[in-house]
Amino acid sequence: MSDAPRQQQVGISRVAPVGAAADLAAPQPAAPVDAGPARPNVVEFRGVAKTYNAGGASAYTAIRDITFAVEDIPHKGEFVCVLGPSGCGKSTILRLIAGLEPQHPPTVGEVLVQGQPIVGPGPDRGMVFQDYTSFDNRTVLDNVAFGLECAGVPRRERFEHARRWIERVGLSVAKDQDKYPHQLSGGMRQRVAIARTLILHPRLILMDEPFGALDPTTRMHMQDLLISLWQAVEATVFFVTHSIEEAVYLGDRVYILSGAPGTLLKELKVERPDRPAAEMQRDSAFQETGYYIRDLISALEDDQAKSSS
Repeated sequence: MSDAPRQQQVGISRVAPVGAAADLAAPQPAAPVDAGPARPNVVEFRGVAKTYNAGGASAYTAIRDITFAVEDIPHKGEFVCVLGPSGCGKSTILRLIAGLEPQHPPTVGEVLVQGQPIVGPGPDRGMVFQDYTSFDNRTVLDNVAFGLECAGVPRRERFEHARRWIERVGLSVAKDQDKYPHQLSGGMRQRVAIARTLILHPRLILMDEPFGALDPTTRMHMQDLLISLWQAVEATVFFVTHSIEEAVYLGDRVYILSGAPGTLLKELKVERPDRPAAEMQRDSAFQETGYYIRDLISALEDDQAKSSS
């Protein structure tokens, strides 16, 4: 099935292509009469490539020619999901934004945050990994308060903030604040990791398959929690996932990458969630969007295989 019939079936309110990667042009809204001074993009990639061990016998290119921009819209954080096959460079993109070695710096091109080149990690960017990254020798309270401790916030003040965030992520201060990570379930440990990240109010939240190891029910509960917290903190989120359903539920836009070396094949806009994940995933429009993306990925992979043969 071609893109156009599927697009018509899904409906523009559910999913619409945007940007240079799109081949179905949507009508463009009129520009505002007085938009004010331009704000730098939250994140921008300009022709970015990353080759590990460049020049060596084992050189490996993870991504190439990645170009995109995420605008800084006042009082509104965007949720960007990154989809693609294993090894296509999704995590490389995330770690380039975070400024983490050995992914940073790019081999070719520029990565900018708020209009400035990235020179390394910074408090404006918080990261949550799939692996549980709590400090084993610290309690839940100490783990959540860790960033504030590093920033020199007095003990009493940082613990007050940490207790509020423990509650905000759905844990119990009375029951959980003195527990150690080994006493927590996987879902509880990811709640701690999210609280430890969001307590610092980063402008960018970078999440590398944080729910990939959770059972389906817990995963949907964590998706609902993340949406509620994200809407409250108004941050921009980059979320790497293998799950089409997760990307459709969470994302404002979805980037679809090719196989390695990863290139940006498609950029889609998706409707924001307005109900819990378990309810939305039963919705026929939601399922149609998932079918559309699955068919699209399959077609893109077929085209790529033909062009490389």
